[in-house]
Amino acid sequence: MSQEFVIEAFPRDDQGRGASRRLRRENGVPAIVYGGKAGSNDRKPQSITLKANELARALEEEAFYSSIITLTVGDKSEQVILKDLQRHPAKDLIWHADFLRVTKSTKIKAHVPLHFINEDTAPAIKLHGGVANHQINEVEVICLPQNLPEFIEVDMTTVEMDQVVHLSDLKLPKDVKIAALLQGEDHDLPVVAIHKPRGAKVDDEAEDGEEGEESGEDKE
Repeated sequence: MSQEFVIEAFPRDDQGRGASRRLRRENGVPAIVYGGKAGSNDRKPQSITLKANELARALEEEAFYSSIITLTVGDKSEQVILKDLQRHPAKDLIWHADFLRVTKSTKIKAHVPLHFINEDTAPAIKLHGGVANHQINEVEVICLPQNLPEFIEVDMTTVEMDQVVHLSDLKLPKDVKIAALLQGEDHDLPVVAIHKPRGAKVDDEAEDGEEGEESGEDKE
């Protein structure tokens, strides 16, 4: 069952850098919520304030980044997803957040994390000494909000040595598509592969050579 997130927000009228600095000193995070049906007054972009500590706790949950969030502003609530997050370049501070309104009938684009499962027990790794090389750790998907997955599993059990798993190999939930694949075969990017560590083949050959020399010495 997907995790439910509810974030409390407050309308924000003050704009500009000075106002944002004051807001951050008071445990606030400036944010904006936008999107929705064109032409509706309720769908206009709205500047809001979030509680920094509440948002920080939510961001500790991986599912928060790929979940439908209930955003409450006063006596109203709406469904949103987190579209962008800005952090301070040097300090552990959240600088700004963007939220996109969603509706049940409109498809959305969202980034979803990949979970690589059975990696430690994959024969190519456990029995043959291979190492998994992850190329990407998340994918952008297109789907209706109610079909948005928290994550997509990549089962490493049957991945063989030197095999490359591509985006097109991923098993997706029903009615979920990968955005990159809709752009053509050239965008079928590699996701993960299993290879021998560098130097492993050389070491194996050296050991074989040493065994051959020892056998020759025994014959003498």
